[in-house]
Amino acid sequence: MKKRIVLAGGCFWGVEAYYQRLKGIIKTEVGYANGNIENPTYEQVCSGEATHAEVVSVVYDNSLISLEKVLEHFFRMIDPYSLNKQGNDVGIQYRSGVYYENDEDHEVVKSFIANKQKDTNKKIVVEVLKLQNYYLAENYHQDYLIKNPTGYCHIDLSLIRPEELK
Repeated sequence: MKKRIVLAGGCFWGVEAYYQRLKGIIKTEVGYANGNIENPTYEQVCSGEATHAEVVSVVYDNSLISLEKVLEHFFRMIDPYSLNKQGNDVGIQYRSGVYYENDEDHEVVKSFIANKQKDTNKKIVVEVLKLQNYYLAENYHQDYLIKNPTGYCHIDLSLIRPEELK
């Protein structure tokens, strides 16, 4: 069964590249979510005029990879205690977040984060909200690290175990 979750984990290039390598992921695309204006540009997001997060829309086959497993990977790659900052990227567009589309997924996300929070005294600051809006990023951002293999990436792609690769 095809499902979708939208994730913000800093610069969207590396987050997309990570998920593109995983078994069970059908499609990824980068975009802007949960912001204040319609169809923002990259420049508007970077300047702060637009309040969107840089996100990756992850479409996955729920029979091959569960939402819990998608979230496990997400928490493996991000710093869930860092507010508006991932790697060298700082600003509200680089906040970490999970944006769900239905109540069932919301319950899974809440439960997953509550269990993670039990393991630490540090406060998890990952935003969990219903997806309010989503706009596709410009074409040059799509599959960026495939098009630009030496491009900037704050995500450690070696965190994917060999058996998790496509």
